[in-house]
Amino acid sequence: MSDETAAPEGADAPPDLSEQRRIRLEKLATLQAAGADPFAAARFDVSAGSADFESGFERLDGQTVSVAGRVMSKRVMGKASFCDIRDRDGRIQLYIRRDAVGEDAYAEFRKLDIGDIIGVKGEAFLTHKGEKSIRADSVTLLSKSLRVPPEKFHGLRDQELRYRQRYVDLITNPGTRSAFVRRSAVIRSIREYLDGRGYLEVETPVLQTIAGGAAARPFVTRHNALDMGMFLRISLELPLKRLIVGGLERVYEMGRVFRNEGVSVRHNPEFTLLELYEAYADYRDMARICEDLVRGAARAATGGEVIEYQGVMIDLSKPFERATMTELVKRHAGVDFTAIAGLDAARRAAGEHGIEYKESHGAGDILNLFFEEYCEKNLIQPTFVMDYPVEISPLTKRKPDNPDYVERFELFIVGREHANAYSELNDPIDQRERFLRQERLRASGDEEANMIDEDFLSALEYGMPPTGGMGVGIDRLVMLLTDSPSIRDVIFFPTMKPEPEARN
Repeated sequence: MSDETAAPEGADAPPDLSEQRRIRLEKLATLQAAGADPFAAARFDVSAGSADFESGFERLDGQTVSVAGRVMSKRVMGKASFCDIRDRDGRIQLYIRRDAVGEDAYAEFRKLDIGDIIGVKGEAFLTHKGEKSIRADSVTLLSKSLRVPPEKFHGLRDQELRYRQRYVDLITNPGTRSAFVRRSAVIRSIREYLDGRGYLEVETPVLQTIAGGAAARPFVTRHNALDMGMFLRISLELPLKRLIVGGLERVYEMGRVFRNEGVSVRHNPEFTLLELYEAYADYRDMARICEDLVRGAARAATGGEVIEYQGVMIDLSKPFERATMTELVKRHAGVDFTAIAGLDAARRAAGEHGIEYKESHGAGDILNLFFEEYCEKNLIQPTFVMDYPVEISPLTKRKPDNPDYVERFELFIVGREHANAYSELNDPIDQRERFLRQERLRASGDEEANMIDEDFLSALEYGMPPTGGMGVGIDRLVMLLTDSPSIRDVIFFPTMKPEPEARN
């Protein structure tokens, strides 16, 4: 029995999967008994790939090449057969003749299953139909596939299974592979841009004794040898600013952070964050860098600066709109917070508009609640939301002309936050007061409030220059630039609950 035929349309696997796996195991046992263990080969010399066939076939035409990849289809026709294999970049067509490879080798080729990994040597040529192909001289089985891959035309369509078994998703869905190739291009473009501006890429601890730098609930762990509790980092901010104090002046890190929060189309508990800090700069400088960085990433991922996301055209080529939070709340909610004096007036406005607030919330917190309810969903084209209230920005420098607000922006595109930037607070006395307020919030039950970091305060007391800083959510940016509806589509291995029982 062979499994060359396609699975039923729309199915992720044939209904007789267990039977077909049993047959494959029998084939493996037969090969091993004959001294032809398909797992014995340690390496195979590859001289060309599908990308070479696509872009430089004139150089290869008529030459002997060696290629390797996974068998995706077979068309057996008596004394000659065609076979498609897929390598990292795409498809290669093979032409296998019994007279060329020998009768025994041809018989073994016919026994190959879809999903097997093979190495092939032969001559590159064009078929009569003009298809770039290889006329095989030898075929080597390099790895036996013991599980039946999903049907090649429809791929793996069970969304949850795609996330759980990303390896199968990558085999059968070229669009998935393309998204992750573009993700790599985005990350490379960011590094090249920052390196070109004289930034130093650094690494800071993932395990921390204080979870700081963001309003988030941390994951808690324990260091047995030191007999102490620790946290997985929720931010990169405070260690990087210590390096600014140390005189490095321009630093960045791109790495995983961990927040003990829910899972949604825009949230994964483990995600990739870029943070960068530049001495003698402010949040206006960060806005210019942000525009350059996003446009460069768009060019790297799509080739242009006008993109489509879920049917909406997004123009990244124009200067991004800038509006203060109070201006946007007035525009979309009809409430002018510049005319609201004091907490009581803010609470009355919230009550009139059905905005629920906590007793611990100040007027600035309530302004932010209005923004989240009325404004975020309307910010489709790139918009810098400027000048946040001080209550929700404990690490940010106050505006000199209005100390109730801080020099901070967030970049919103398609209703989602993509970047967050500050003129960094470098006054250690003010910073301690802000931390003390956060500590009071923690004591009242806010698990996301910042902890007091005495070592960071000590660093500030040595003197930190005026500094601009910014964080960019890499996964959300890649979502935008690959037209992906869920953050899980752009993370190789998103967080999932364990399966209730093993699959066959």
